[in-house]
Amino acid sequence: MKGEKNIKELLEFGFINIDKPSGPTSFKVGQFVKDRLGLRKTGHLGTLDPQVSGVLPIALNRACKLNEFFMHRNKEYVGVMRLHGEEDDKILFSEIKNFIGKIKQTPPKRSRVKRQEREREVKSFEILERKEKDVLFRMEVQAGTYIRKLVHDFGDTMGGAHMLELRRIKAGIFEEPAINLYDFEKALYNKEELRKMIIPAEEAIKKIMPIVKVKKVAVDKLLIGKPLMRKDLLNRMPKEDRFAVFYDNRFVEVACKVDESGILARPEFVYN
Repeated sequence: MKGEKNIKELLEFGFINIDKPSGPTSFKVGQFVKDRLGLRKTGHLGTLDPQVSGVLPIALNRACKLNEFFMHRNKEYVGVMRLHGEEDDKILFSEIKNFIGKIKQTPPKRSRVKRQEREREVKSFEILERKEKDVLFRMEVQAGTYIRKLVHDFGDTMGGAHMLELRRIKAGIFEEPAINLYDFEKALYNKEELRKMIIPAEEAIKKIMPIVKVKKVAVDKLLIGKPLMRKDLLNRMPKEDRFAVFYDNRFVEVACKVDESGILARPEFVYN
């Protein structure tokens, strides 16, 4: 797919997996990429606090319309927390088990979202190393989980703890190694290197939802927002409600099943 597209096409509908440094906001990193590439728009998939580093996928131009399909996916982090007490390893490992699975969280005061208790899921929480009061950990969590708050709540069960460092190593399908801003800037003067950095949106879409293939005769009507009919299909409908529609290697739309007579699905996003 990437080999079939020129740099202009990739910039119009692609992603760059940036390694955000500690310091700037996620918004500023997205703006930096936008300005340096001369794009109309960029959007980041999952905000990182300024002091947090790591995987920050940036959607380019029309790929920003896909953000909703990519954002609400699990995230993975590694970090260092400092314990305030002198608890031994046995207590530490025992208490961690209580923070795996469904947990209740209230967003911190500085959060932009409404401060009401909500449920999130911690998929995994493991200790990688400990040196006195400093604990290196790794966790996988549901999107929207506040790691700093989780560490604080965990510490409250054992005499206190706070987070020293945090790095995101995976956001949905995007993971390390990511592209640091220094290498990104160098690639601006080498089109082939820049091409290697851009992930075609079509490739990313195929990793998060099932694919439905349609006949060539159906493409024009789908591109103007017409519904998907059974006669348009080249393969079976998937079990999932949402899916991507392709003609050969050409991405046409993201569609969602509907319960309407004679109609299989209607578009949520059309790439016309």
